[in-house]
Amino acid sequence: MLTIEGNCWLCQQPLKLPCQGVCSFCLKSIPLMPQCCPRCALPYEPHDKQLLACGRCLKQPPAWQQLITVSPYQAPLRKLIHRYKFNKQPQLSFVIARIFLLFWLMGYRQNQWKKPDLLVSIPMHPHRLWQRGFDHMALIGEKLSTWLNIPYSGNSLTRTRDTLAQITLEREYRLSNLKGAFTLTTTVSGLHIAIIDDVITTGATMNTAAQLLICAGAHTVDAWSLCRTL
Repeated sequence: MLTIEGNCWLCQQPLKLPCQGVCSFCLKSIPLMPQCCPRCALPYEPHDKQLLACGRCLKQPPAWQQLITVSPYQAPLRKLIHRYKFNKQPQLSFVIARIFLLFWLMGYRQNQWKKPDLLVSIPMHPHRLWQRGFDHMALIGEKLSTWLNIPYSGNSLTRTRDTLAQITLEREYRLSNLKGAFTLTTTVSGLHIAIIDDVITTGATMNTAAQLLICAGAHTVDAWSLCRTL
């Protein structure tokens, strides 16, 4: 579906400010995450308010410190992400980055999270980059870096192995699929780092990247994503 320049990418209605990309009505209609664990962002109602993580994370914590995500992986963002990645519409990087920006700023002003020292993105293998024609997460990371005044490194993490798409695999095969998939090319010792991806499902990809950064001396790692599957 084509979008007329100056219209909302979701509802197609004219925008008062074309630079917004998505109208205020559609922004308000995006479903936010339910009450969830701050560590893994899965639904969680704590019986003890002193606990800062769910039972899953207390038993087997992910390598990242917290997962900051906007919405469950459902309409309208699911459709928007699909159009961005598979319909060759790199211009949507602005819209998706802005949606995440507005959500992140809301939490930042409420002291829910801190600004990282460095922003990196989950990298693509060169073969997939050639197929798609653009690095969808690098475009988003670069925009967030500018707007939030956070350094962005597009080559700190590199993908050295063209793994199978995680979504096509059963849960028990996802970790083995990612073994040795990433390498680190820069020094991260002592830094608070945020890794951004579009959608987190089991978290295996994000966890593998976060483990690599922690093992290299990163102080803390936050996971950022637009959506989280529930």
